[in-house]
Amino acid sequence: MYLYDQYDQTLVDQRVEQFRGQVARYLAGELADDEFRPLRLMNGVYLQTHAYMLRIAVPYGLLSSAQLRMLAHIARTWDKGYGHFTTRQNIQFNWPALEDVPDILAALASVQMHAIQTSGNCIRNVTTDHLAGVAADELEDTRVWCEIIRQWSTLHPEFSYLPRKFKIAVSGAQRDRAAAQVHDVGLYLVRNAAGETGFQVLVGGGLGRTPIIGQTLREFLPKQDLLSYLEAILRVYNLEGRRDNLYKARIKILVKALGIEEFARRVEAEWVQIRDSALTLTQAEIDRVAACFVPPAYDTAAQQDHSWSEQREADAGFRRWLARNTVEHKQPGYRAVFVSLKTFGAAAPGDISAGQLDAVADLADRYSFGEVRSTHTQNLLLADVRQGDLYALWQVLDAVNLATPNIGTLADIVACPGLDYCSLANASAIPVAKDIQARFSDLDYLYDLGDLRLNISGCMNSCAHQHVGHIGVLGVDKNGEEWYQITVGGNSGNDASLGEVIGPSVARADVAATVEQLIAVYVEQREPEERFLDTVRRIGVRPFKERVYGAARPRNPSLEHAHA
Repeated sequence: MYLYDQYDQTLVDQRVEQFRGQVARYLAGELADDEFRPLRLMNGVYLQTHAYMLRIAVPYGLLSSAQLRMLAHIARTWDKGYGHFTTRQNIQFNWPALEDVPDILAALASVQMHAIQTSGNCIRNVTTDHLAGVAADELEDTRVWCEIIRQWSTLHPEFSYLPRKFKIAVSGAQRDRAAAQVHDVGLYLVRNAAGETGFQVLVGGGLGRTPIIGQTLREFLPKQDLLSYLEAILRVYNLEGRRDNLYKARIKILVKALGIEEFARRVEAEWVQIRDSALTLTQAEIDRVAACFVPPAYDTAAQQDHSWSEQREADAGFRRWLARNTVEHKQPGYRAVFVSLKTFGAAAPGDISAGQLDAVADLADRYSFGEVRSTHTQNLLLADVRQGDLYALWQVLDAVNLATPNIGTLADIVACPGLDYCSLANASAIPVAKDIQARFSDLDYLYDLGDLRLNISGCMNSCAHQHVGHIGVLGVDKNGEEWYQITVGGNSGNDASLGEVIGPSVARADVAATVEQLIAVYVEQREPEERFLDTVRRIGVRPFKERVYGAARPRNPSLEHAHA
């Protein structure tokens, strides 16, 4: 993984001391709330419903075991014993005292971590495929390009005060596991007719109040032009994006207003001026960063160890876990292992205790070259596990409650903190997720349903990406009561789509039962080997709507919108 040089470390250390002084002045009454707010946001500090929240950057989801142990230390020392992994591959602590935040940031800096650009109107954490570097279907390791973008975008003086936050995702595999089409800029590694590798550039995607699938801005961009082209996009957005309306300030609104052709024309005009500049990536610079991501020293004899096959046949629990929580690896004899943070009836989706963080760090050192990854679906990943070590690894994960074999199932729910923590939320998300998990706790039934993604957000900010869940649940406030809008048919992969609202919102007590009715329609209507998403696309929304509301319910879209 990338390691800080003296410039990185100096920058992060100085930022800590700068913020320490700002916090001291605020607590002494020398800075007003309005003056302090932008300063704390620059350092990832939000004021939530009950306490401050600190969001820590995890660049493209990659963590060392030492960093995991520091996160465990922070959870024990300054929080309530746990952290929360997000869909942005970052981690949040929900209970730090403001006066302790500088000490937390100093502790993070000691293991090459920070909270810079995890909030505010700037370029946020660059995300990618959690299987980058080990996926059998990838064209190239996207972590290299994420690190190049990270170094360019960190504290970029021109883009520190954009009209709104800005998110970039990079995908380099045949299967998009980075949700590139619902980001402000999505980058796909592609190969042109001449066999050269470059980028397909998408722009204007995003969820939230106005969900939009991104559009192709450029079919092929040479690698050396990546930073200059991104800079041209950001310059056009920074100049012309709306600043008079918070809800219309994202780049997707600008692209929609101008049209993709006109937006492309303006970007190309800007790009001509800066294309041949210091932003041009040399092969030497690409190689410098790529050297941080060379494959580890794999055991070439690992594929000869077949003990795991015998253990699989002898132990049903191991067999279930192996099928659901491990995936193919490009290196023979290895598998990538998901660490499930979705235990039935236990913590909120994405939550992990200090003890579990320490346990995963130990397992990473023992079985996965000292590295761990966070995923978009609020789980963790040990990317490089010898197949002969799988049984021993599973036993330890099971002992610390991190081996629930539910990855990719209906019980692998993605959920934001919701009203339990977030001051922006309209409704709860965590209790609803637990209600649904309780209703769908039979593993055999979950496996029969197949791959099924359910996402729950407590407000229109869509932190849990409910628009692209196969089933999406959105909390809304109706006269002080919690209600939930249900969508079906969303997807964040190559064939990205936005879910369609099935009808009026339902009461909180009815959400789990509503999901059960949706599943019943799927079970009745599906064809052999057909996924939930495919069934929705084949039969449409009407059968689901009629099951939930009754066939006699009006189907006038404007009337349904009025009820929602």
